[in-house]
Amino acid sequence: MATSSAPVGIMNAIAAKTKSKSKKKHFVQQKVKVFRASQPRLSVLMWGVNHSINELSHVPVPVMLLPDDFKANSKIKVVNHLFNRENLPSHFKFKEYCPQVFRNLRERFGIDDLDYLISLTRSPPYSESESQDGRFLFSYDKTLAIKEISSEDVADIHSILSHYHQHIVQCHGSTLLPQFLGMYRLSVDSEDHYMLIMRNMFSHRLTVHKKFDLKGSLVSREASDKEKVKDLPTLKDMDFLNTSQKVYVGEEQKKVFMDKLKRDVEFLVQLKLMDYSLLLGIHDVLRAEIGRA
Repeated sequence: MATSSAPVGIMNAIAAKTKSKSKKKHFVQQKVKVFRASQPRLSVLMWGVNHSINELSHVPVPVMLLPDDFKANSKIKVVNHLFNRENLPSHFKFKEYCPQVFRNLRERFGIDDLDYLISLTRSPPYSESESQDGRFLFSYDKTLAIKEISSEDVADIHSILSHYHQHIVQCHGSTLLPQFLGMYRLSVDSEDHYMLIMRNMFSHRLTVHKKFDLKGSLVSREASDKEKVKDLPTLKDMDFLNTSQKVYVGEEQKKVFMDKLKRDVEFLVQLKLMDYSLLLGIHDVLRAEIGRA
């Protein structure tokens, strides 16, 4: 399992300010679903995704995306929310960025909107590590990753979104880049939280026993002692070499992998993005069999 990672924070070099088109919606009282999470912002995320996908289901899929779709957003403000008040704040706002663009990306990545909805709303997202401070979460079924980002990150993603979408169209969704599926702003208690939804690039069925972040450099590329004592540390290039780790790939798989990597790297070069790496996850079959015994 491998994917290349271009951290959201490195896109500053191409950030561009864009004017947003805002579509305001009136609140319709929720009567059935209960969105219970340990933190109000997660309850609002679950409520908002449910509302957004239900709204989109009534909107025809456009034949093609227009430039305005890459600037559009959808907002809803909830005041004096009476139903489900024990789980949801009485006042909150939910904003979805570029709804039609991310809807189109989900389709190109083979993710059905109903599956996306269920993954994010059936049970609350959770963190696999206390050190993450709730800023990197997974959906209950481990198919999606939820990352809390900054407003600057949102602007950066906006600035490359049309280029990213074009790349995904050209490669028919076959990429090692992060797969962006949705981007939201949650306003709770006068504080804004920005959430980016991505596909979990590791298998949701197979346990990852080792994880490497590889850049192809040996300069300052060894995990810290603090990192190494974690249950699943993110190891680096020197750790990979020091453990004499090898990954065997067949010729056909190698060609497919290298073709993807070449296309993705060329795309990142065009955008003048440099700080990217390859995230490698290893499932140990023997270790898994021992664990099941």
